[in-house]
Amino acid sequence: MELLDELNILADAAKYDAACTSSGLDRSGRPGTAGSTMMAGCCHSFSADGRCISLLKVLLTNFCIYDCQYCINRRSNDLPRAAFTPRELCELTMGFYRRNYIEGLFLSSAVIQTPDYTTEQMIETLRLLREEYRFGGYIHAKAIPGADPLLTHRLGLLADRLSVNIELPSAQSLALLAPDKKKGAILAPMGQIRDGITVSKQELKVYRHAPRFAPAGQSTQMIVGATGESDRHILSLTQGLYDKYHLKRVFYSAYMPVSTSPLLPAPQGFQPPLLREHRLYQADWLLRFYHFRAEEILDEGRPDLDLRMDPKCCWALRHLEFFPVEVNRADYEALLRVPGIGVRSARRILTARRVGPLTFEGLKRLGVVLKRAQYFLTCSGRPLRGLKVTEDGLLRHLLALEAPALVPEEPVQLSLFDSAV
Repeated sequence: MELLDELNILADAAKYDAACTSSGLDRSGRPGTAGSTMMAGCCHSFSADGRCISLLKVLLTNFCIYDCQYCINRRSNDLPRAAFTPRELCELTMGFYRRNYIEGLFLSSAVIQTPDYTTEQMIETLRLLREEYRFGGYIHAKAIPGADPLLTHRLGLLADRLSVNIELPSAQSLALLAPDKKKGAILAPMGQIRDGITVSKQELKVYRHAPRFAPAGQSTQMIVGATGESDRHILSLTQGLYDKYHLKRVFYSAYMPVSTSPLLPAPQGFQPPLLREHRLYQADWLLRFYHFRAEEILDEGRPDLDLRMDPKCCWALRHLEFFPVEVNRADYEALLRVPGIGVRSARRILTARRVGPLTFEGLKRLGVVLKRAQYFLTCSGRPLRGLKVTEDGLLRHLLALEAPALVPEEPVQLSLFDSAV
């Protein structure tokens, strides 16, 4: 098979893996090496400094010994198969880099022969890139569950970021759809990577040139919509992963029908839950940057996110006793709870109010989204001039900001908003 044909097959097979994340570390170029990496940047997107960054996102092979029902590369699926040799993939990566097509590599793989053999092939690829081709750019590698811990450690010394896909939100779903995979085999390398990163950071404090193990951290991905777990279950699992394994990111991938298995949603008429995926990412942002906990966002009475409105607005409507927030006195934690105020604008508010009291016009200049925040704030004890809204009017307004077509025609009583703002 021609190298270009292999690339077409294996790059297309990698598109279902969403965990292609920003680099998370700085490493400048060195004499005699090729490539560098910066904190910002992700696959086919724009970095925080405005640069368009791209990674070669590819599988080492799509031959697989497993028969996971949700995976396009499953053993029982009839599709073209291909595999790179470590040397071929290195030549391809360096050729693309020299043409300025890419700035790094995202390497994953199906499991061929055994997890150990697959990991050994990935290690050889990265070893050639780092040592023979002197490539100093960003590399994200997928750790293979079930591989020997020594191999996973070696992989982490060559890659900038490691990830282990948890795939499905519960052990029951994993046993049903991927009986060859076990929850313990997935979580074990996560714990190993966490411990390796911790030890590496401690060694670097003592020895400046100590080897760096996965300096950009680790991430994971789970499929949403293939099984019946609630959003509450998914967010609780996410919270546990952040707390226990110190992950940088949890990625959510809306299930795409690639199988006719009776254990999965029927392909005909099935719509991938893309809006649900979007709401989960918004809720995940609240966990990582806004100091929310999973149990605050959803509970037993509300097990799923409201698709009509972002999770922060939903929380605010359920906790109107928390509002209004006085912008000139509230602490950072309280400001972060206000819809329309982000991490950056909250910090700007804390800085600006040292000079003098803030007004609504001043908040707008600081980047506050007043079309949301105006209902939940006061400036010097006063709401926005002329602003009066009923509980039904507030709900309608917030829904209109998200999707005008979802605004109910009949009044909706929330029994949450007891007076005009």
